[in-house]
Amino acid sequence: MVLCQGGGGTAVPAAGGKEPEGPPGREDGTDAGQPCLCPAPGIEAAGSEERRICGCCSGLSWPRCCQAPGAKKKAACPGLGLFYTVLSAFLFSVASLFLKKIEDVHSVEVSAFRCVFQMAFVLPGLIYYKTGFLGPKGKRIVLFFRGFLGSTAMVLLYYAYQVMPLADATVITFSSPVFTSLLAWIFLKEKYSLWDLLFTLFAIAGVILIARPPFLFGSHVTGIEGNYTDHLKGTIAAVASAASAASTFVILRKMGKSVHYFLSIWYYAVIGLIGCVIALFVLNEWRLPHCGKDRVLLVLIGLLGLGGQVFLTKALQIEKAGPVSIMRTMDVVFAFILQILFLNHLPTWWTVGGTLCVVASSSGTAIRKWRESVKKAKQSEI
Repeated sequence: MVLCQGGGGTAVPAAGGKEPEGPPGREDGTDAGQPCLCPAPGIEAAGSEERRICGCCSGLSWPRCCQAPGAKKKAACPGLGLFYTVLSAFLFSVASLFLKKIEDVHSVEVSAFRCVFQMAFVLPGLIYYKTGFLGPKGKRIVLFFRGFLGSTAMVLLYYAYQVMPLADATVITFSSPVFTSLLAWIFLKEKYSLWDLLFTLFAIAGVILIARPPFLFGSHVTGIEGNYTDHLKGTIAAVASAASAASTFVILRKMGKSVHYFLSIWYYAVIGLIGCVIALFVLNEWRLPHCGKDRVLLVLIGLLGLGGQVFLTKALQIEKAGPVSIMRTMDVVFAFILQILFLNHLPTWWTVGGTLCVVASSSGTAIRKWRESVKKAKQSEI
């Protein structure tokens, strides 16, 4: 038995004459670029009856191995990652719509139920991968802040959904990439160019058009839900949610791949649940919904939120981050459609203008980061 790399690599005998157990796989389940166990040319012709199995081809025998000379490599489904992104955006948007439909449950309690669903999903993964429940000693404080900031972003976003138009809250949260660039410049010493400054100004302009403060737009503000005080509180919560989410991205970037992503989600769910329970008792808002419809909606919000996160994770595993970030703007499209169809709330032209500013800002930031990563990858190859 010999090791073969790619299709045109030279055969190298295994050290010590022993056959290796198998090629190590990547976390996303693929083994591209890893050595596979294939017989050297001529072994099969020599009359070997032993069935040779290649580790890179899902257990196919060597004559049909993707690494065998002349074999056609199975092509990945084009656009599958972008389809997963659109599906994730749709599930998140429907979950937000159901949140608007709940009448007698506080946003913090909804967040607590969401954390319970995430814990139930992640727990088997932690046991299977044997990661433990606390993580490496040197990373626990970082994991704690990741969980705290991530759960805070979720609670603030759910509050914004409840007190302001669905599309408005969704659009404001899309200013998160701008905050990410700014925080990465401050804490990670990453480059912050004039383009980043321009995108930041676009995002600020979009938020102002959506919030429409009275000192700029007068005392009679139209196109809001309820009174302007709640609308302003929702705007502040949405901006704070975007900043908290950006802080989480910076922390995750700092950690890199040193911590399993299941541990990251586990901290997010556990710390979020503890914080939500404490906040509910302090606010005296803990109560089970009296209406059966609200109970069903709570379960659906948990399932849809979990499904959206799973599909988004799958999309990022098989597609570049740039196209995924751009395609995520479908969240805004779905939010507008659902708001008009099911909430009978037509957006104002101010909201449309603010949406264009924020989407242009987030898309521009994503495209610029994507081009930089592609350029660095080409330079590293050279």
